[in-house]
This record gives sequence, structure tokens and C-alpha cells, in this order.
Amino acid sequence: MTGTSSAASMVSSNDVNGTAVYGADGTQVGHIDHLMIDKKSGNVAYAVMGFGGFLGLGEDHHPVPWNALRYDPAREGFVTDITEAQLRDAPDRGDDWQRDRAWEKRTFDHYGVPYYWF
Repeated sequence: MTGTSSAASMVSSNDVNGTAVYGADGTQVGHIDHLMIDKKSGNVAYAVMGFGGFLGLGEDHHPVPWNALRYDPAREGFVTDITEAQLRDAPDRGDDWQRDRAWEKRTFDHYGVPYYWF
């Protein structure tokens, strides 16, 4: 996240977009494409991650619960324990990033992370 201090407790969403995401083994698995924010609570619900592709072509996108990511200042990126199999078997999101609460519950349960709306 360029232009941010690792000691800062706040970050602009503009700086989060494009930030690398690393798997538990330390390899880069993708990047943050954009964030989805709950309008009522103001909480970040999930990050939409870009995976694969080349120069933006053929890239696949998956919504990943924000609670499943943790910032690692040493890598200047996010780390997740989510596996490729979990992404592949995640609840279908269709083309709509603004799903209903039932879809969100299935997604958060699938990844084993706490709901953001409590």
C-alpha cells in the first residue's frame, strides 16, 4: 500500500486497491481489486480479489470476507489462510457484488470467519 505508514491505523480505500494478497505459505495469490462496504454499518464487508490472468486479461474475481485478511507490514500486503480449494468451492456470487444476507452468511460460514454485521 504505497504512500501509507505501517503505523497508521487508518488507510484510504484508494491505497488498498491493488495491494498484494499472500497465502499462508508466503506466495502471492492475488490482489485487492476493490472493497465492498456495508452502507448501514460502515464496515468493510469483503474485499473483491483478483486472481490469475495476465495484464488484467482473463482475471477472475472472488469476494473474500475482510475478516479473512490481515495486513502484514513486512510484506506491505495482506495475508490470508484461504486456500485455492476454498475459493473454488465458495458460494456462487453470480455477477452481482451486492448479494443478500443469506448469501453473505453462507460465504462467511464457508470461510470460517465472523460476520461483520454483529
